[in-house]
Amino acid sequence: MEEEELLFLCPLPTPVSLCQNDGRLRLSRQGVIFKNSKTGKVDNIQASELAEGIWRRVALGHGLKLLTKNGHVYKYDGFRESEFDKLSEFFKSHYRLELAEKDLCVKGWNWGTVKFGGQLLSFDIGEQPVFEIPLSNVSQCTTGKNEVTLEFHQNDDAEVSLMEVRFYVPPTQEDGVDPVEAFAQNVLSKADVIQATGDAICIFRELQCLTPRGRYDIRIYPTFLHLHGKTFDYKIPYTTVLRLFLLPHKDQRQMFFVISLDPPIKQGQTRYHFLILLFSKDEDISLTLNMNEDEVEKRFEGRLTKNMSGSLYEMVSRVMKALVNRKITVPGNFQGHSGAQCITCSYKASSGLLYPLERGFIYVHKPPVHIRFDEISFVNFARGTTTTRSFDFEIETKQGTQYTFSSIEREEYGKLFDFVNAKKLNIKNRGHKEVPSYDEYADSDEDQHDAYLERMKEEGKIREENADDSSDESGEETGETCAPIPSCRFDSEVSASSDGGSDREEKRKPAKKAKIVKERKPRKKPSESKKGKDPNAPKRPMSAYMLWLNASREKIKSDHPGISITDLSKKAGELWKGMSKEKKEEWDRKAEDAKRDYEKAMKEYSEGGKSESSKKEKSKKKKQQQQQGKGKAERKAAPSKALAKSPAKQLGESFKSKEFVSSEESSGDNKKEDSEEEEIASTPPSLEDSASGSD
Repeated sequence: MEEEELLFLCPLPTPVSLCQNDGRLRLSRQGVIFKNSKTGKVDNIQASELAEGIWRRVALGHGLKLLTKNGHVYKYDGFRESEFDKLSEFFKSHYRLELAEKDLCVKGWNWGTVKFGGQLLSFDIGEQPVFEIPLSNVSQCTTGKNEVTLEFHQNDDAEVSLMEVRFYVPPTQEDGVDPVEAFAQNVLSKADVIQATGDAICIFRELQCLTPRGRYDIRIYPTFLHLHGKTFDYKIPYTTVLRLFLLPHKDQRQMFFVISLDPPIKQGQTRYHFLILLFSKDEDISLTLNMNEDEVEKRFEGRLTKNMSGSLYEMVSRVMKALVNRKITVPGNFQGHSGAQCITCSYKASSGLLYPLERGFIYVHKPPVHIRFDEISFVNFARGTTTTRSFDFEIETKQGTQYTFSSIEREEYGKLFDFVNAKKLNIKNRGHKEVPSYDEYADSDEDQHDAYLERMKEEGKIREENADDSSDESGEETGETCAPIPSCRFDSEVSASSDGGSDREEKRKPAKKAKIVKERKPRKKPSESKKGKDPNAPKRPMSAYMLWLNASREKIKSDHPGISITDLSKKAGELWKGMSKEKKEEWDRKAEDAKRDYEKAMKEYSEGGKSESSKKEKSKKKKQQQQQGKGKAERKAAPSKALAKSPAKQLGESFKSKEFVSSEESSGDNKKEDSEEEEIASTPPSLEDSASGSD
């Protein structure tokens, strides 16, 4: 007979908060199992433990309330009214329980009776309950005159949490018992109120804690963990510990010990879902438990001994594992490019380490994140936003939450891709054209076409050609020495007599010599040997290994997805080295055939193609020479009056103004010549060039 099962997707309400935790509820013949989708926590209720089942109308449709024989209460909401008949029949046939229908009281009265049943406080009006409070959610209970105040643990997942409830108790004396004290004792007997009584089992002094930050003394008690710091104290019940992680640091000298908590510890408005301790591998400790050997053996069953010694992180993890009774999760078989079991990355602008585990990912340390594989919808590999030397690893959960781990080194891509692929996680960008494969991604810097670079290369070639032409022109122009511009003198400096003037000129300092501009050597044109190869020339043949590699490259890629180019070359070398002699001879024959074809083509090219290319080069040179000859002729034909005068003459003669005319230069022709010389001397070279150009 096949086993009958019922499966429901329903939220688990947190009774003292406006919050719902979704999950999956499975009803089988063995019992009821509920798995929380967010925390992964599993509630397993055996069929033999069920005492009562109640069906009632709640805010979200209908709900199911289950009571066990040991007093625990479980409530699940989100059912449809039509599912009552199916559930009722299932409970009757498999659990032998009648699923009773009881509605809540909605009168709105605030006066009634309080009943304590197991872990539940129920406020009733008549026979109908108004509300129920799980006493495990009570953090503190205080009494006053005719009054009892209950304080609750804050729920971080809820936008609004119920923090306090006050009950007024009438002053009645029955059998000499104070009703207020009786009420408080009933609450405290089941409430989650931690009181540090007795001695600690062991104490670890001054441990470095990353979250919450600081150094704390950790006192280990039988039921809770006490963190004692300079400013804050925390008491953590072992029942709130979900998981334990022991993670090696990338530097191989430190260790992280991570404790996952639900509900988290609180510091003001800050919530810490993870307690992260950092240890050095070199720290050792000798530990003695504050218990006798019989108690240690009876309580821990050989997992701990009274006297222990070893590394500090080993002692802390060993004690926590024994007290919490949970396995310690360590990294699996993943190994990154550098050999470490983690990947350096950034999350929310903070650098940290991402550890791929056997059943999830964990990121430490700010803020710590743990993502299980069963809650991942898909992962995505994306290019880095700032550089192509890194990439981003994105994870989106089934609830729609997205985590982006950025700045991961490009070399880690292959290892991470293989890990994700092996765990059969859904990769979003697999098969899409716009997202490149790893080989294309690895060579993106070299293979990507850069239009700006090509344009700059073309402009550089044009500038070089122009520079060659200008060097030829400057060589001809600078071959001649330019006439210096004579310095001007005022009339007061010139004497009336020519004899006196000549004596003064002899006493005067000699005139500065004109600077002779050195001839610029034309740039050497690239030699014929440095010119690019003829595109029509036959290509050299490939070796036997290269022929085999071109034929086998795709097969190696398919056998090793995500392999890098360097690893592909190494792998190909190993395969070629291990290849049999017969197979190598086959590729050697192909290489010899290619060599013969090359020699034949080269012979034909040297006879015909080479002569044609040399003719083209000669005609090209001839045209360039003709163009250069024309340019030289035009420059020589241009008038240059300033250069007509010899520099020696200009240096010997001094400038004479229009007002000063000697007695020897009285003829009209001489006056005309003097005026022409004055005009030439007083004209700046820039104007002479413009004038010659206009002519």
